[in-house]
Amino acid sequence: MANLGEYKSRWRTVAAAGAVAAVLVVGTVPAVAADPGHGVVRGDRGLDMSDRGLDKEALRAALGGLPDENVAGGLIRMSGTDGRWTGTAGPSVPTADAHFRIGSVTKIFTSTVLLQLAAEGRLALDDTVQELMPGLLPAGYFPVTVGQLLSHTSGLQIMTCATEDMSPREAVDASLACGEPTEPGRATRYNGINYFIAGLIIEQVTGRTYGSEVRTRILTPLRLRDTYVPALDDWSIPAPYTRGLVAVPGSSGELTDVSVQNPYGWAEGGMISNAPDLARFFTALYRGRLLPPAQQKDLFRMPAAASGDTQFSYGGLQRTEFPDGTVVWGKSGHVPGYTSGAFATRDLRRLLVYALNPTDRSPELPYVLRIAGAAFDVPVPATAG
Repeated sequence: MANLGEYKSRWRTVAAAGAVAAVLVVGTVPAVAADPGHGVVRGDRGLDMSDRGLDKEALRAALGGLPDENVAGGLIRMSGTDGRWTGTAGPSVPTADAHFRIGSVTKIFTSTVLLQLAAEGRLALDDTVQELMPGLLPAGYFPVTVGQLLSHTSGLQIMTCATEDMSPREAVDASLACGEPTEPGRATRYNGINYFIAGLIIEQVTGRTYGSEVRTRILTPLRLRDTYVPALDDWSIPAPYTRGLVAVPGSSGELTDVSVQNPYGWAEGGMISNAPDLARFFTALYRGRLLPPAQQKDLFRMPAAASGDTQFSYGGLQRTEFPDGTVVWGKSGHVPGYTSGAFATRDLRRLLVYALNPTDRSPELPYVLRIAGAAFDVPVPATAG
């Protein structure tokens, strides 16, 4: 059984503007072959084309050539005041509203629930894990605050000793038994344990399951009918869905369909959604529909003293600045066969939702960068060529 640290290093998390950084085998399929849709972007579908500010040709080109040996298919959904556009490419993506596993984009649903609980006075970002969940962290640990969990500045151990068959609490306990923590608040270190603990805090404070809190507080009010937290024993994904296809090590071009897989990531990375729902969620979140003013500020507030190339806000959002000064906020996610993300300018002039089906033969980062460049009309590194 692979441990979660190995999983995270093997299945890279990438962000829309740069490198930021086991599966149930249900059958083997041949390498993706050319079909009537090969290399053809199915665009301009299902959205009002009020695209006065969008470069449609660049968006089409960002998906051009799919499928190839590295990515079986992809989709882009653009919205915002600059216009709207959607496109898909490749046989792994049946429709523009197909379901996909969103991986660590789940974290923003988790952080939103915690910020709502803060608004209700049921906890504060300065409350410590030791206060909220006595006995979870070993004796002698530095106090770790909720805000440090959400901004990945907790200093807690990477999840190298947890395995996919563990419950969330067991995964946390196993991770804390390996290695030593560092002093919180001093450095940003992206780490899934932070959001496993965040999910446990939600359940402790509310007395309800994590999934029920996400559903009651976010999914039902926003009518996100295609988004949900799978039960930990529910490996299915509802149709229509994009197919996760990964290369079989040592085979000659064979791909394995991993669409059905363990949703062990839970509050850290277990959710399923689709592009329309993610666009609706991030639009509502950035417009302040889910949080009152004080917590809306926390959503974008950055830790003051933490070092690190990649920084996350107290709402779990990654702030990314392009070479031309354009700043976007959002989150990416990756699980086997699926890479996705949602990034937007803070004023919602442009909101990008993308989803790819990487085969793991080669990093998908160049494809993500190409999408980001087209979506925000910004220069991207040469690796995106």
